[in-house]
Amino acid sequence: VRGEGLASQADNSSFVQIYGITQSDLKDIPLVLNPQSSSGSIEDFGANDVGSGIALGSGVARKLGVQVGDRINLLSATGVQTAAGRSPRRVAYDVAYIFQTGRYITDVSRVYLPLEAAQSFFSRDGVHDEIEIYVADPDRVEEWIQPLYRELGPESFLYSWKDNEGAYLRALTVEDNVMFVIMAILVLIASMNIISGLIMLVKNKGRDIGILRTMGLTEGSVLRIFFICGAGLGTVGTSLGVILGCLFAIYIDQIFAFVNYVAGGGVWDPSIRGIYNIPAKLELDDVLKAVVLSLSLSWIVTIFPARRAARMNPVEALRYE
Repeated sequence: VRGEGLASQADNSSFVQIYGITQSDLKDIPLVLNPQSSSGSIEDFGANDVGSGIALGSGVARKLGVQVGDRINLLSATGVQTAAGRSPRRVAYDVAYIFQTGRYITDVSRVYLPLEAAQSFFSRDGVHDEIEIYVADPDRVEEWIQPLYRELGPESFLYSWKDNEGAYLRALTVEDNVMFVIMAILVLIASMNIISGLIMLVKNKGRDIGILRTMGLTEGSVLRIFFICGAGLGTVGTSLGVILGCLFAIYIDQIFAFVNYVAGGGVWDPSIRGIYNIPAKLELDDVLKAVVLSLSLSWIVTIFPARRAARMNPVEALRYE
């Protein structure tokens, strides 16, 4: 059972999303059942009468200024029908458990009621709005849609978290593609430094190249020498970039905490960002794409100054020597 309502305590109030759920099902939600970021006992959820034992998000508890053991009031807009018209339903509940999932929008709006209490609160006794299914790998949730649809029949309505967050996921895909293009441009700009450095090297070593050519060094040998110089620079730069990038992703929480400390706090506002910290996950495909792109561009741009050195005329190089 799911609905909306207004939670209040003393002079504080907050709009909340109310979910009716059994204690056993609530325990199966990993982000809710986290003793390191929660307070109270989940065993007290729904352990007493209908008016006791509910679970709040940490943001809701903070807005209302309540702790475990306090009592809050929930108001339902649907209410009950009376002789004077429809009147909002107001019920008092005891706070048994306060959780923090790590998702700001959930923590500041989610309230869990025992299933029977939620059915009574919304005047929907014996009604179940929906069934939520948690899968081990959320990225493969589409694999479960068709089997469930065949079992439940055409009258059922199935949707996944990807359907709910479709616009957000598409925005992330576009952002990922744009960031790859920006990274390619930055790598290309950095590769120009290799070209300019090698051109200056060829110019400064013109006399030496001319002497070596007169001693029998072939164009191919000169080409290989300068190509190895440029490719070596690109390889070393790519290796250092991969190492530093991986370390940055692995220790992102510590780096973020240091930056926040130096700035005096308030660098990251979860009410704006929607999350409490910057998530970072190393993906082998992304690392390989960055490595291949960087090495390819750095090696390709090395060919042009290397060919210039190989085609240098020894007579012109030694004319004024």
